[in-house]
Order: sequence, then structure tokens, then C-alpha cells
Amino acid sequence: MSYNTPRTRAVLGSTNTGKTHLACTRMLGHQSGIIGLPLRLLAREIYDRTIAGHFGRVHPADVALITGEERIIPPNPRYYICTSESMPTQKKVAFVALDECQLASDRERGHIFTDRILYMRGTAETLFLGAATMAPLLKHLLPDIEIETRQRFSQLTYTPPRKLSRLPPRSAIIAFSANDVYAIADIMRRHHGGVGVVMGSLSPRTRNAQVAMYQSGEVDYLVATDAIGMGLNMDIDHIAFARTRKFDGKQSRPLTAAELAQIAGRAGRHKTNGTFSFLADADPIDAETILRIETHDFEPVKNLMWRTRNLDFTSLAALITSLEQPPTKPYLTRALTRTQGGDDLQALKRISRDRDITDETSLRQLWQIAQLPDYRKTTQGAHSDLIQQIFTFCETGGIPDSWMSEQIKHCDRRDGDIDALATRLAHIRTCTYIAHHTDWIKNTPHPNLATDWQEVSQAVEARLSDNLHAQLMGKFVDRKNATLLRHLAEHNEFDTHISDTGDISLSGQMLGTLKGLRIIRTPALAALTIAAARIAFDKAAQKALTQKAHAIIQAPNKSFSLSSTLSSGEHLLYEQDKCATLYIPPHSHNHAYLTPQLRLLADAELGTTLTQKITSRLTQWINDYSTTHLAPLHQIAKADNLNLTSASRGLIFRLLEQYGNLPRREVQSIIAKLDPKERRTLRTFGIRIGYYNIYMPDLLKAHAAFFLAQTYILKASTSNLPQLPNAGITSAERSTLDT
Repeated sequence: MSYNTPRTRAVLGSTNTGKTHLACTRMLGHQSGIIGLPLRLLAREIYDRTIAGHFGRVHPADVALITGEERIIPPNPRYYICTSESMPTQKKVAFVALDECQLASDRERGHIFTDRILYMRGTAETLFLGAATMAPLLKHLLPDIEIETRQRFSQLTYTPPRKLSRLPPRSAIIAFSANDVYAIADIMRRHHGGVGVVMGSLSPRTRNAQVAMYQSGEVDYLVATDAIGMGLNMDIDHIAFARTRKFDGKQSRPLTAAELAQIAGRAGRHKTNGTFSFLADADPIDAETILRIETHDFEPVKNLMWRTRNLDFTSLAALITSLEQPPTKPYLTRALTRTQGGDDLQALKRISRDRDITDETSLRQLWQIAQLPDYRKTTQGAHSDLIQQIFTFCETGGIPDSWMSEQIKHCDRRDGDIDALATRLAHIRTCTYIAHHTDWIKNTPHPNLATDWQEVSQAVEARLSDNLHAQLMGKFVDRKNATLLRHLAEHNEFDTHISDTGDISLSGQMLGTLKGLRIIRTPALAALTIAAARIAFDKAAQKALTQKAHAIIQAPNKSFSLSSTLSSGEHLLYEQDKCATLYIPPHSHNHAYLTPQLRLLADAELGTTLTQKITSRLTQWINDYSTTHLAPLHQIAKADNLNLTSASRGLIFRLLEQYGNLPRREVQSIIAKLDPKERRTLRTFGIRIGYYNIYMPDLLKAHAAFFLAQTYILKASTSNLPQLPNAGITSAERSTLDT
């Protein structure tokens, strides 16, 4: 082969052999180039890495990105990074590459890849990348092709089935439906603190944010669909298959060994070995399949999907006939009627029932519109109706701004759950795809005032993507669990800390607070699923309780107080924290309020011994408090031991019963029996016989009056709170006095 002869070659092998990196490097070595990639997400990743200089020096103005929903096209680009469907097939460039060429056998998209293999060439070099299973067919279709086979840089090894809770860090769990992905992600959050979620339906913005969490170590696990097998680059050590069957658009079928290997090969990077396994409840895989995955030994691809590129645009019927034309070459199979998620041929057939079109220009535009992907995954009828509506608009001048505005406004909402946001993202992808076909949009009479629908739809997608990422994080990432797990992995134990205010922290995460003698646990602790962390917290809480208990037992009287407000539940406080409630036993004697009982407010973890000691200390304090502030009542309560007349004892009994204050008229008959000597004796007890009331002046002092009011509430079990006089000289309207 001479130096100027165009070169066609294939680099084939398993994943993790550097094929895509080679293609990007080769492309930048030419004056111009196009590379076709299987996923929009992968195209965006390669574009970002290219302009960042990962494959060689290049100016961003020389690089274009073209996908169905995203187009970044500088004025004169030299290099085009595209999805396979979006490759500019008419453009002449020095270098052309097609990644994952084995997808030419895919039932839905295969004919696109086959077309690129058969017809798209670089003027200097053409490079096909893919699985080694493509080698025989490529050699048959392209006899002059040079084929290079690459071996994996690292070893891929099978490990026995595991439960989700036993998966090692840096694992990716593979499922094949959104429902399975979400269910597994929720379980992983409970066991491991959180996961990132990667699905082909995510926007690049959401996907990148989810992957960034994983790559940064914020989470150690991913739950993904098989989209992860198409070259998305992440530092994964282990792949675990939750399922071994998938729905391929027509039926649920087992994955082939080659398909399993494509995904399992994401484990390990460069020379770092990787492992794969199947979850314990997944369908069993035979030993032969496992060996084939480990050794990358698979049956060669036998047929490629094909569709003619020589379409007949003389009429709609002729176009349909040409699309159904069978291949004439062996190893090619007529493609199914589906493109990337959209049924283009079926849409044409539905339109042909109502009308025939013979104008070539109109037919070409209809064919272009019919290839609109069904991102919304609606019914075939609904998708065909959308195609027909767009075509009808185009026949009358183009899609009006009012229609575009209405469609985008319907998507521009951030309320709802994950499914609602994902559905809106799918709808806005349709709007973005339409917006990139400017020839479909009606021309405004004032171009300077025209709406940039590409910009508008992409802004809505960005907002939805950010909100979806936030929702995914909120549902599937428990930051406290994740942080604690990382700390445990690094240090084999948790750091516990009890602050001066009683906050209990584990490795920097505040999970509870000691209030009085009770641990107030945060919702984060209730959600904590790490057994070791809960045990460590319980030990710290026990330590905090014990320290608080000893502090109370040894505390001076000034450390205790009573509630500062009247209520039906009075509390004994230690340094302003509630430690006990006071109560008066029912059916007790008339002056039981002088020695109120208490119920300790403490967690059971305090233990019997400490509970008894604290109860004794608090009982001692409340008795001292009552003796100090209600001394006159305590004195007359002991008067039974003195030689008093029955009249004096009767008056004392009534005073004790009425908390040291009663109307004179209620005991006038008793007072009439008192002689001067008895009156003097009562006066020595602090009792005053006034014109209206029998009372004890010392009980009118603030602390005594307040304490009596508290005990009254406890004794009476009432919510009708007594009114206390203000401090200092007090006055009241005469009309309010009970005379």
C-alpha cells in the first residue's frame, strides 16, 4: 500500500483496551476528522475531553459536537464528534472512526452502523472500533481491511454471587429498567449510605453530576443500566448484575455472553484488575458463559442489520417500498422498522393511509421528520401523530412559535417526583431535537426578534437536569451514612465526641443531644443503617448519661430550680434541663403538697442504681426547697404535737387545707371561740387574723406564693391557673374583690 492510499482498518478487542483513546488521538493527527459514538452521553464526554486536551493539543474552535439534541458547531470546525446517527455523511474529511461497530447487528439501530461501515470513509484513514466478534464479517465485507486485535490490559475475574449489602466499595450494580434501578438504589442507600444513578435516559448534565459524586468518593456505588457498557469511563472495580435478562423492544431475552462481557469489562481501568458477579437472586449463569466472559471468547457476529440508502422519493408509496427493499448481499438482514427509539417506517405508513405525496422536496422533508426519535416512549400512534403534525406545519411555512412555546412551557416545571422530572426531560429532548432543525421552524418577519428555541429548550433541560440530580441525591444519598462508612473504612472505628452542650457526634456527624437525662436522637440517627455506627452512638450516649447522672448527684442546691412558668405539669430543673416532674398522690392528706413527689425523666439506659441515687438527691432538694419557702406551713403542720385547744387545731387544719389563706367568714365560728391567749399563740406561728382573711404574711412573698400556686395546680389537677399578684405594692379594683 502506497503512502497516499486511503487506509481502512479495525481495532477490535474487549473493553478497557484503549480503542476509543486511540481513535481520538489518531483523529487529531489528521487535518480533519469525524468520529461516531454509540451514545449521546459518550459523545459529550469525548467532546469535553477533546477540548480539554486529553488526546492532544487542539483549539476548541476546531471541534464540533453533533447529537440529536445537542449541537456545538463553530464556524469552521475541523473535527466532528457525533452520535452515529448524526455523523455528517456527505462531508469529506481525512479521518473517519466508528466506535462499537458490533452494534451493526442491533435490531433497532444496527442499519445505521452498517451504513457507516459500508459507505463512510476518510480520505486518508478509516478506523472501526469494536468487539473481536466483528472480525470475520468485516473481513468479508471489506476484503482490504487491516484488522488489529487488542488484549485487555488487566484481568477480569468472576467472583461468587453476593447480596447487595455485601458488595465491595467501587461497585456498579447493573439493572435493565428504571424501576429496578430505583429499587436497588433505595436498598443501597440504606446499606451503604448512597449511590449514583446512571441511565441512558438521563441528560448529560444529570449524568455528569451523578458520576462526579462517584468519582469524587462522595458515594462508593453506582446503579446503572447497560448504557454503562458503551465506553463511559469511571473508576469501577466490580460489576454486579442484578438481572441477566433485558427487554430488547420486542421481548424479554437473556443477555448473550458478549453483551455481559461488554458491561462486565467496565470493571478495572488500564492495568487495574476488575471483578464481576451476579446478585444472589439473579438468574443463574452457567460456568461456560462465565469462562467466555473471563477469556473474551465469543461466537462471531453472523448478520448485520441493513437498510438501503438509495431511497425513491418519487412518491410516498415508492419511498415506503424502497425502505422495505431486502438486501442483495449475504450476511445482511433487512432492518426492523425502528430507528433510535422511533418507528419511522410505520409513521410513513400511517400517513400514507390518508394521503399520497409526490413532491420530492416534501417527501425528503417528511423522511427527515419521520426519523425524529421517540424519546417520550409513547404509543406508536401518538408518535406518528406528532410526526404528521410537524410535517403539516412545515407544509404551511414551518412550526409556529406559539406551538414551540406551548410544548416547552409544558416541560418547564420543577415540581413532582423523579419519574415526573424524567418524563419532562424526555419531552424536552424532543423539543430540543426539533429546535436544532431550524428549517422546520417558521421564519419570523423580524429575524432580530426571533426566539432561539435551541437556547430556550437547553435552558429548560439544564433546570430539569439540576432538579433531577437534586431529587436523585435526596432519595438515594444519605450523606451522614456515607460519611460514617468512609470514616469506618479508613479508621476501623468511629470518633465520638460529647460537647459541653450535650451534643453527641460520630466522626463529625451530630446524631443526638443529651437533654436532662434523656437522649434526643436526630432523624438522621433513626435512618442510620450502619450497625457499627449505632453501637458506637449507644456507647457514647451511655457515657454521656452516666456523666450527667454523677454531676446531678454531686451538684449543690443552687444547680436546681423549678419551672419558671405556671402550668399543669411542673418540672424540676437541673441547669435549666428538665429532670423530673412533680406530682401530689391522689387521696393524700390535706398538706401532702408540702412534700411533693417526683417522677424522674430519664432513659432506661440510666440503670437502676443511678436512677435511685438521682431520685434521692432530687427528693432531698425539693424537700429542702419546700421547707425553706413554706416554713410557716411546715411549722403549723407539726402543731398537733403541741398542747393546743380544739379551736386552734381546727383553724390550723383549715389553713393547711387552704394553702395558708382562707376567708374569715368561712371560719368565723372557730375564731369566736379563741381567747386572747390562743390568738397570741397562733400569732407566734405566723398566723394573722385579718378583717377579711386568715393568712400568713411570709407566704405572700414571691417564691412562696409561686411555689404554693405550683403545688395547688398539682394537687387540684386543674388547668385553671391561679392569678398571682405582681411583685411590690399591689392594687386591685374594689369591684373585683370578694367581700
